[in-house]
Formats: sequence, structure tokens, C-alpha cells
Amino acid sequence: MQFTSFDFLIFFPAVVMLFYVMPKRLRQLWLLLASYYFYMGWNAKYALLILTSTVITYLCAILMERFVQKRRLILAAGIASNLAILVFFKYFYFLHDTFASLLAVFGVQVRAPGFDILLPVGISFYTFQALGYTIDVYRGTVRAEKNFVRYALFVSFFPQLVAGPIERSGNLLGQLEKISDKKLSEGPWSFEKATRGLLLMLWGFFMKMVIADRAAVLVNQVFGIYYMFSGVALMLAALLFAIQLYCDFASYSLIAMGAAKVLGIDLMTNFEAPYFARSISELWRRWHVSLSSWLRDYLYIPLGGNRCSRARKYFNTIVTFFVSGFWHGASWHFVMWGLIQGAYIVIGDLLRPFKTKWLNFFHVRVKTFGYQFFQGLCTFLLYALSLVFFRADTVPDAVYYIRRMFTTFDVWSLFDESIYYLGLDRKEMGILWLGVLLLIIVDAYYARKKVLFDTMVKSQCLAVQYVIVAVLLVMVVVFGVYGEGYDASQFIYFQF
Repeated sequence: MQFTSFDFLIFFPAVVMLFYVMPKRLRQLWLLLASYYFYMGWNAKYALLILTSTVITYLCAILMERFVQKRRLILAAGIASNLAILVFFKYFYFLHDTFASLLAVFGVQVRAPGFDILLPVGISFYTFQALGYTIDVYRGTVRAEKNFVRYALFVSFFPQLVAGPIERSGNLLGQLEKISDKKLSEGPWSFEKATRGLLLMLWGFFMKMVIADRAAVLVNQVFGIYYMFSGVALMLAALLFAIQLYCDFASYSLIAMGAAKVLGIDLMTNFEAPYFARSISELWRRWHVSLSSWLRDYLYIPLGGNRCSRARKYFNTIVTFFVSGFWHGASWHFVMWGLIQGAYIVIGDLLRPFKTKWLNFFHVRVKTFGYQFFQGLCTFLLYALSLVFFRADTVPDAVYYIRRMFTTFDVWSLFDESIYYLGLDRKEMGILWLGVLLLIIVDAYYARKKVLFDTMVKSQCLAVQYVIVAVLLVMVVVFGVYGEGYDASQFIYFQF
């Protein structure tokens, strides 16, 4: 079930209304049932996998507390079994084809088995969330959850189930316990939280349906037959894909945060205006924060982090981003994209002393708006260029796309209106850029004040609040990309 589907418009209000009218003791069970129903909207068989992962990690945590001397062995077994499920369903054919290609060099032919393996939606997200919990129990930062219903809800909580944010047990489990706590004196309904949640959802729907899905029309057409277009069209598609990817993924996180907030639960912020970052390392502290921090805490730091030699630190960085790329998809172009991010950070660190000397030599004022804007622009362009590898079907396709982008550049195509024949006419392009302008304003406000859209709106007078909500509602209803024949542009990160 997608957030942008008609089914969700019925499902979510029904879940919320019943949640607040039923006895507290039944709320966890109700949300668990609703979460499994939500997930089974894609394929009922998927529920067996998430249940298996839940049972394994639930038992591992309890066993680690009971058999302290063997907790390392239990943890290893839990991680191995969950990763085995993930690898089989997500990477089986990738690994098979890779090994088959290597064996073919020596004249050995290997055929793939005749069964079909369907990738379960969101398997990477809930697997990492469950593994993070077991590692936290092993480290002693959280206690093993004895209530199976509550723990199963933690793994499957429907707002963030299929595309994050990847929640930590220390944050979410405690909140899930409170929703059924009879000892709490506060009322079950919070009008303030509900309105803030609905505002976040509205902004998420705007980012998805007005910006991301509209940009997808041009991006899909150009990337689909990129060899037929010149440099201007290719550059425009690459830049719009950077915008599409951000709006598509951030919108899901915002809708998830908003839906959870309506239910009285606060999820972590997953995007912090990443395109206002002034370096790739800063961008990754703001982009997909739940995954970046997960990889930092459970992979990068255990490898040694930056408390080691410089060579080892760079190795740790490359390994972490290799895993990040591989996590995103079973294809070498995702791996290459991840390695490029690691290379950006390593090269940036190596060049930092020379950059500092150059700035001092020319007396550059680094705190001026002009210099910081230049830094931000360069960071965005470098990241957008790397996303060609993310969007392309193969590494050779990405390489050829970038080469063609710079070798067939025709400046006159900027003025002959040919860009309006790439899938979006003048009107649609105007709506897209208006949406992007509003996005820049909201993200600039966040970059300055560190508050999300709901707080930004709530800080205005009541009349302005009504105007903002009305404008966004009209734009989503009138200019949202949906209707007959519309495929709802499934959220990009569902495939991960």
C-alpha cells in the first residue's frame, strides 16, 4: 500500500480513529495488525519474511541476556541468519551472475536455477532496524524486549516500515510502550501533535506528487534513450534526477514522520536540507541520516573509525560507502556510486591542507555568502554527477552518459525551446520550477533555524498558516501528478 494511493486515504484515518477510541491495552496489538495489513498490501507472502526476522532477533536478544558468556556467539548467529535472508532474496542473482562471469573466463558454464525470487519491499530497512536492536542489546545500551507484540510492532511499524527512517530501539521501543501505559496521566489525543503530523504529511505529498513525480517524467524519458540526446538535455536530466531523488525519498520520510506523529510517536529526522551542505561529508551527515548514522555506529566505528592511522581511516571510509552502495541495490552501478562517495570524502580530506593554504594565500573570506554559496553549488553538482551512476542501468551506461553530456554540449539548445520536448511542456516545466523554488525556501529556513516544515508553519500567525495549507492543498490537488493511467511513480527507495 502506497502513501499516495486511494487505499491509504481510507486506511490511515480508520487506523487513527480506532487507535484513539479503543482501550490502551489493545493499541499495540491494533497497530501491529494494521502494520502487517499495510505490508501485505504488496504481497501477503512478504509477511512471513518479516515475521521470521522478528522472531530470530527477538529470541537472540533474550538469549544474549540469559547466556551472557555466549552472547557473542548468539549475536553472530542472529546477524548471520538475518543477513542470509537478505542476501538470498536481494543478492542471489547478482552473486550468481558475478561468479558465473568469473568462472566463464576459465571455460566453466553455470546456469541459474529455474525458480523466481521476488525482492520483498523494504527488506533492507527492517533487516537493518532489527539488527541494530540486537547489537544494542549485545552492547548493553538497551534491555531485551520481553513483550513480543511490542517488539514485532517495533520491527513492522507501518509508517516507516518499507522506506525508513531506520529507527533505533532506544527511541522507538520506549514510545511504543507508552501508548499502552495506563499509568500515564496525559490524555490519549494531542491536537498539537496531530496538526503538526498532518502538516508534515501535506508537505511530503507536495514534494512527492508536485515535484518528484513531475521531474520523473523528464528524467525517465531522457535516461531511457540517453544516447539520442545532447549535452544540455543530459545535464538537465541529471540535475532533475538529483531533485527527484531527494524529493521522492525525503517525502516518504516526512509522510512517515507525520503519520507517526498523528499517532503520538516521534520518528527521527531523516533529511536535514542536504543540498545546503558545503562538502560531501557534510551532505552525508544530512542525507538519509538514519542509514548514515547506522553505518557509522555499527560499521565505521567498529572498524576503527577515525581513531587510527590516516590510511586505515580512509580504508574504513571506503568500506563503509562500499556497503552503503551495495545496500542500495544488487548491481555494480550502485556499488560504484557508493565508492564515488567514499572517494569524494577521502580526496576532500587529502586536499584540505592545500585548500587551507590557498585560501590563506589569497586572503579569501570563507564566511561570506558568496564563498559559501560557491561551496554549496560545487557540492551539489558533484553529488548530482555521481547520481548518474545511481540512475543508470549499468556502469558503462553511466560512463557513456557522462562522456556524452560533456562532448555533445550545444549551448544554443538552451534558447531554441527544445527542452520543452523532453516530456514536460512549458506549463509543466513552470510548475516544476515553482515547486523547486518553494522547496528551496523551506530547506533554507531549515538550514538556518533547524526546524521542520510543521514548526515553520506553526511559527506564523493563524491567517498565514491557513494560507500556506490552502496553497499546498490546491497545488497537490490541481498540479499533483496523478489520475487515469498514472502509475503513482512508486517511491524509489521501495526497491531497497
